[in-house]
Amino acid sequence: MIFRQFVDDDLGCASYLVGDEETHEAVVVDPAYAIEQYLTAAKQEGVRIVRTLETHTHADHVSGHGRLALEHGIPVGIHPDAEVAYEHDPLEDGREVVVGNAALQVLHTPGHRPEHCCFAVADRTRAEEPWLVLTGDSLFVGDAGRPDLAVEAVDGARHLYTSLQRLLELEDGVEVFPGHVAGSLCGASMSSKASTTIGFERRFNPMLAATGEDEFVSASALTRAPRPPNLELIVELNRGSFVAAPAPLEEQTALEPPILDVRPAEVFGAGHAAGAINVPLARRGFATKAAFVLAADERPLIRAASREQAEDASRRLRAVGIIELRGYVLDVPETETLRAFSVDDLDRLLAEHAIEVIDVRELHERDDGFIPGSRNIPYRLVREYGNELKEDGRPVVTICESGARAAVAASVLAASGVDARPVLHGGIPEWEARGGATVGFRRCGS
Repeated sequence: MIFRQFVDDDLGCASYLVGDEETHEAVVVDPAYAIEQYLTAAKQEGVRIVRTLETHTHADHVSGHGRLALEHGIPVGIHPDAEVAYEHDPLEDGREVVVGNAALQVLHTPGHRPEHCCFAVADRTRAEEPWLVLTGDSLFVGDAGRPDLAVEAVDGARHLYTSLQRLLELEDGVEVFPGHVAGSLCGASMSSKASTTIGFERRFNPMLAATGEDEFVSASALTRAPRPPNLELIVELNRGSFVAAPAPLEEQTALEPPILDVRPAEVFGAGHAAGAINVPLARRGFATKAAFVLAADERPLIRAASREQAEDASRRLRAVGIIELRGYVLDVPETETLRAFSVDDLDRLLAEHAIEVIDVRELHERDDGFIPGSRNIPYRLVREYGNELKEDGRPVVTICESGARAAVAASVLAASGVDARPVLHGGIPEWEARGGATVGFRRCGS
């Protein structure tokens, strides 16, 4: 049996190629929009892709099933509860999809979404029993899927609890290959490890340690992670008519907003086009951050250091539904700068009451400590507050855990006309380490 895992390091999404050496056929499970990787792998393995299988309708990335269907005539299988608009093969619970000696049994495991399925995979040259299970967004390494993206969280959590109990009926030695690893918004505590086993998760996964359904629902339904950006758009793209290949990315000469500058924050700060927003490509989660700070209907112009960098950025943006791009630019007038502050600068400016500090972390991150008097606006929401902060008139300093989100937030505010500066190298931990005062909800009464 042929088995290959593909992991998108930017989004934390995983997809799979399962095939048979004798029949030279294979299926792709949960393909990304960038399908070239599967075509290359199939050629290397000497197999022909004959089917796409979806564990569910994804909400955080655009599927490649449409491109595989349109460009290569490959049919798509998904559970009927997905209620998709495209022609598909309905994957009912208990059905087997056989590719030579590889057999994938459909396990309907609702919870993350009503149509969610796992695939128990057997290599019949070795045994009839499953060797591994592709768990999609139900069971992760060290975590479980979110129940709040398709239905009410409590209802989803109850279905997810039942589905996880079904997976725990598999033998301890069955290997688990999930649909996400660390970096995804679909689970807060998942590991970066790419696989695990049923037995290890049975013993050590905290989401499987609940003593009953009610305890699991209490833990699962109270997720504090933000919803994936462009969620509704991506779901509709994945449920609707097949999404074709994107138009080629062309170099442009005219500068028109929105401009998405993907160079490092330090380079952006030293000089950039007026009105540009900076989301560095080099950092993990680039596409998610960009989708949070761009409006859903915007067609950004990419400012990059090279064509290769622009192409990489476009691939990642299209993965999260930002498919229509206006092209890219390399050499532009750099009329603006964005000065960064250090933690030491922040201490002095606060003592002088000269600034307003905006903590751009998520609300729950402030539980362990935040700077007294700082205002909490998560980086993904600062664009909504541009006019208000501009009218206030005071310079704004953005801060987060490490400087990454603070830099993005400061660029968004500066593009709106706010006098904003980030704490670029360092954040709240460094502030505390040097003796800066913090307060935190968990410290109340201590």
